[in-house]
Amino acid sequence: MAIIKPFKGVRPPKEFVEQVESRPYDVLNSEEARSEAEGNEKSLYHIIKPEIDFPEGTSEYDPRVYEKAAENFKMFQEKGWLVQDDTEKYYIYAQTMEGKTQFGLVVCAHCDDYAKGVIKKHELTRRDKEEDRMKHVRVNNANIEPVFFAYPDNDVLDKLIKKYAAGEPEYDFIAPIDGFRHQLWVISDANDINVITEQFAGMPALYIADGHHRSAAAALVGAEKQKQNPNHKGDEEYNYFMAVCFQASQLTILDYNRVVKDLNGLTSEQFLEALNKNFIVELKGADIYKPANLHEFSMYLDGKWYSLIAKEGTYDNNDPIGVLDVDISSRLILDEILEIKDLRSSNRIDFVGGLRGLGELKRRVDSGEMRMALALYPVSMKQIMDIADSGKIMPPKATWFEPKLRSGLVIHKLS
Repeated sequence: MAIIKPFKGVRPPKEFVEQVESRPYDVLNSEEARSEAEGNEKSLYHIIKPEIDFPEGTSEYDPRVYEKAAENFKMFQEKGWLVQDDTEKYYIYAQTMEGKTQFGLVVCAHCDDYAKGVIKKHELTRRDKEEDRMKHVRVNNANIEPVFFAYPDNDVLDKLIKKYAAGEPEYDFIAPIDGFRHQLWVISDANDINVITEQFAGMPALYIADGHHRSAAAALVGAEKQKQNPNHKGDEEYNYFMAVCFQASQLTILDYNRVVKDLNGLTSEQFLEALNKNFIVELKGADIYKPANLHEFSMYLDGKWYSLIAKEGTYDNNDPIGVLDVDISSRLILDEILEIKDLRSSNRIDFVGGLRGLGELKRRVDSGEMRMALALYPVSMKQIMDIADSGKIMPPKATWFEPKLRSGLVIHKLS
């Protein structure tokens, strides 16, 4: 059963929220963060991308950079740009993209639930990335940014959220860059807090949608602090980390597409012929073509779009991994024909999130940078949950959730 608790959020006063809030640390590089924070001393980038306070070219992994994050976090609080709530609360965070709104509950999840598998993952994590986030959590003694969870649909929580959403939000703004609306409500009523805690206690699992490295790092730091405290009791704040939890059915997963630099020495004709072994290949013409169903792919090659439909027998409907289009395309196109064996390390392939549209695939091929593009039908939340429940791991670069969480709306201190 999932253990959660309310917490004393550290957050910006209403008049500062649009100056403080930012994109997550891992969706932009140092140069972009430097540009977005230019002229804004209140930007959260000074805490989550503090290399921008050093000369250009300074590594984000420089020990001085981590120290600067803690220095800036302290300074933000001293200047009143971030203020801690007096009592423990839950928060409702709403995101609106293209007319669709999804509502998340900002909670503290238990580190032990991650270790025990109550918080389920579907991606592998890399130790170097875990260590980077662990250093950031350690030096700030806080979860500056939340992780992104999904939970099984729940009518009681849905009604409670709608009650608050009918009222005036604490924050309400349109974010730059993405142009999406972000709102936040504060839940301080003791009865409502108890209802939320009890409803989560009845859930067999929570699912990481985005933020596998942040989840792993938070759990590892929590375990460290347990060992370092000879008087550890189990109710200390460091036993918890911050997450925004959304009802699974509300989430939007976009396609996560591939662009490839070469055809492994094949001509276009030889490549198309090789595809015929496992796919029904149909020329669609010059107009952008988007796959309409599971197991259908669209390919852009030599100025033309093609439909590729995986033939019966090339996938296993009873295998939660083998039925995925990311697995089918990886096995039968990228590996078997193009000999791209490791999607994480190969420099012959790149990935394009669906928000950029299929026009971005066409642009990168037409420019000569890439030779071929492959568009996939999006993975479903049910597929992700089935894989997580089975204990298996999804292939790399399989999911693209949108909109991304904004950072800086709420922060969780570990003590």
